[in-house]
Amino acid sequence: MVKQDLTDDKILRIIRQEPELTENEIALKLGIGKNEVINRIRRLSDTRIKIMVVDDERDLVDTLRLSLESDGYNVIGAYSGNEAIEKAHAEIPDLILLDIVLPDMDGYEICGRLREDPLTRLVPIIMLTGKGGLIDKIEGLEKGADDYITKPFNLHELRARIRTVLRRSMT
Repeated sequence: MVKQDLTDDKILRIIRQEPELTENEIALKLGIGKNEVINRIRRLSDTRIKIMVVDDERDLVDTLRLSLESDGYNVIGAYSGNEAIEKAHAEIPDLILLDIVLPDMDGYEICGRLREDPLTRLVPIIMLTGKGGLIDKIEGLEKGADDYITKPFNLHELRARIRTVLRRSMT
């Protein structure tokens, strides 16, 4: 479920018209860097379900990345609110696991911004956070989260909830 921008479309058009061109030649035609072309081609050719994990705790992001990638998902990490919004636009994940307490903005604001944006409004969001109060849960769900899980969490339960939310969103 990869969304493409105009540069992606141009790269695909060039590849179809001139399949013998190298990444460097494509980059020169488009006036962008070779590494950007390589990364875009790699992203476009990855058909795995994409999950973005947003948390400022790098160890948690790394642990979830290892676990979810072993289940066959493509996992993207983001460590701040601004980074999460930028990556959500660039990558258009199939699901977002979102912490509330982040250094630059809280998860409620991120969730609200993603819901207001036409590019990301339908991306399912599971709040995954240490804030377990009833008011926190209600606010997360009212901001547009599809589910809410508190830390510490059971990895098997998280996986089951991911599958459930994805199943609902991909039908």
